Amino acid sequence: MHTDADRVLTAAAVSGLLDRRGALVLLSGGRDSVCLLDVTVRLLGADLTRALHVNHGLRDDAGADERHCVELCARLGVALDVARPPAPARGNVQAWAREVRYDAARERADRSGAAIAVGHTATDQAETILYRLAAAPGRRALLGMPARDGRLVRPLLALTREETAAYCRARGLEWREDASNASDAYARNRARAGLVPALRELHPAAEANVVRTAELLRDEAAVLDELVADVLGGADRIELERLGALRPALARLVVRRMAEDVSGALNPRAGGRVDELLALAPRGGSAALELGDGVRAVVEYGVLRMEPVATAAATEPAPVVLPIPGRARFGAWELACAGGPPEPADGVLDADALASELTVRGWRPGDRMTPIGLGGSKTLQDLFTDRRVPRAQRRELPVVESAGEIAWVPGLATGARFRVTGDTARAVRLTARRTGAGAPPAPRSP
Repeated sequence: MHTDADRVLTAAAVSGLLDRRGALVLLSGGRDSVCLLDVTVRLLGADLTRALHVNHGLRDDAGADERHCVELCARLGVALDVARPPAPARGNVQAWAREVRYDAARERADRSGAAIAVGHTATDQAETILYRLAAAPGRRALLGMPARDGRLVRPLLALTREETAAYCRARGLEWREDASNASDAYARNRARAGLVPALRELHPAAEANVVRTAELLRDEAAVLDELVADVLGGADRIELERLGALRPALARLVVRRMAEDVSGALNPRAGGRVDELLALAPRGGSAALELGDGVRAVVEYGVLRMEPVATAAATEPAPVVLPIPGRARFGAWELACAGGPPEPADGVLDADALASELTVRGWRPGDRMTPIGLGGSKTLQDLFTDRRVPRAQRRELPVVESAGEIAWVPGLATGARFRVTGDTARAVRLTARRTGAGAPPAPRSP
């Protein structure tokens, strides 16, 4: 066997990423994907290999690329799917093309259960790491692309682009060149044209060294992830005092993990805001800090948690009427009013002090009431602070009015004018229940 072809085939086999469950190869027609398709057929057989070519239609020779893929798959006896998505109207074309390609692959792989194989090489890895270091500082930039990411596998990641070209020549396989890869209009192309050749001038094994470094760092990153998980202990929040006692590097990782768990996406900037978050501790009460990428940090009484910005900005439910007796729905709350014994308890009000019907609405800035036992009026804002009601729950909490006066806020306070006394002849009992999985309970009266 030719030594170039032997090395590539051996490296792909040793990776262990291609197995008898089969593989769907993303085939562009370029040297790396042509090499990967041939290697996959030789390791698994044509019956366990399928190919997907996405014709984005962005270049004049896109049709020629598609025909080349059709001819190659026919020669190798591989089933080929071709996708032709409509072109985007605007935006980052490269990012759109990548997203469309992977979406099409996931759709087809879901049907078959096969792995999705892509032809990324050590050269691509070096380009990726250099680009990420320039664009977004942090250790994750050095991790590069994993050899396996769920069902996505990269069997050629230990090989350079020159080695895949040598394999194709040794096997008599032709490939297509994408002229857009030489354009300096894209940052990745500039890294390919300038930075990677400069690395090779410094050391001939530069790409292999970068790949090995990424592998080592990825192993070490797994240890750090376990350490962060131990700190959080399965919780979605942490006391600021405890956060401040951690080593700075670990505190950054904890904050970043919390932000990313909420957003479901990378949030590289969150870790750099630790000092700002710790500075919120002396203020007491509640405070918030926008972290970007759709996440807000919320500090409530010394405890830090994260919330998606969209949730924090949720629309307040419209006011509703609560008949006496009767029921009403306010947002996620179910309220009921029924007759009951005239005994002092949360939600038990003097019926003769109430209007014929009640109004249920959300909290408004400036709202005041005269709670039982406090000897005067107080803003709901102050009551929320005293009772430590989380900021996220305040807008959703039902406020029950009688003729414009606040009579009751579930679990928070009852208006003094509506209290049950020894002279009360008739009473009604108000109840409020929040529905939905994971719904937080109403605050508890002191």
